[in-house]
Amino acid sequence: MAVLPIVTLGHPVLRTKARPVEKVTKRVQKLIRDMAETMYQAKGVGLAAPQVNVAERVIVVDVGQGLVALVNPEIVKAEGAIRDVEGCLSIPGRSGYVTRAARVVAKGLDAEGRPIKVEAQGYFARAIQHEIDHLDGILFIDRLE
Repeated sequence: MAVLPIVTLGHPVLRTKARPVEKVTKRVQKLIRDMAETMYQAKGVGLAAPQVNVAERVIVVDVGQGLVALVNPEIVKAEGAIRDVEGCLSIPGRSGYVTRAARVVAKGLDAEGRPIKVEAQGYFARAIQHEIDHLDGILFIDRLE
């Protein structure tokens, strides 16, 4: 595993819509492992592939309940609303209030390429939404209130 450099605000990849992953290969699995290592090293709770300069639809999240990796994630259900403070490893030193769905169901592929559905609420739901935004070139600062 390797710790990858995290790109910061101003890097064009952060504003690029990431391309879907055609197949979960050994390269994608290594990317997931490296992203997780990078996230843990940076003391973050989520990381999207564009944040490590890879314009592919891959995220990792761990809010203290264990690592969740999603390839080609999409939110298929969202309920409620909750406003809370967010920050981002790609925008160090900035934070602000963002309203997001309180509960989400996301689907995608796991690190082995199998279909997976993740039900999340609270902080976990917020982290998933934040990381999926990265895949569409959206940053939390775009949603500040």
